[in-house]
Amino acid sequence: MYFGTVLSTLPVVKNGRVRALAVTTAMRNPALPDVPTVSAAGVPGYGFSGWHAVLAPARTPREITTLLNREIVALLQAPEVRERLAAEGSTVVASTPDQLTAHLRQEIAKWNNVVKQANSRLETTR
Repeated sequence: MYFGTVLSTLPVVKNGRVRALAVTTAMRNPALPDVPTVSAAGVPGYGFSGWHAVLAPARTPREITTLLNREIVALLQAPEVRERLAAEGSTVVASTPDQLTAHLRQEIAKWNNVVKQANSRLETTR
């Protein structure tokens, strides 16, 4: 069994070398329309989605982050970019800086909870 990204596994699923059992996201992936979600396949409520974001230093002036966001969103809305990313199994979410901040806070809270419930702790070696 292997948990991988759609980007890394899509080629071997498409050529039949590997059979996809489920996707970890809450919704089916359009690149793998016949593959159920983990939740639909028998683990209700399961959902995990990897993501990428562009970040800037904390004290970057708002006008700079607004400009960067506007340019990046314009790039992500370009049909050729959207088509390329969709073909690789990616879903474009072009959010605002405030929406990304809210998402990051949700992710931190969710994974803090997972770590606490698992009674995990950081171990380091020197």
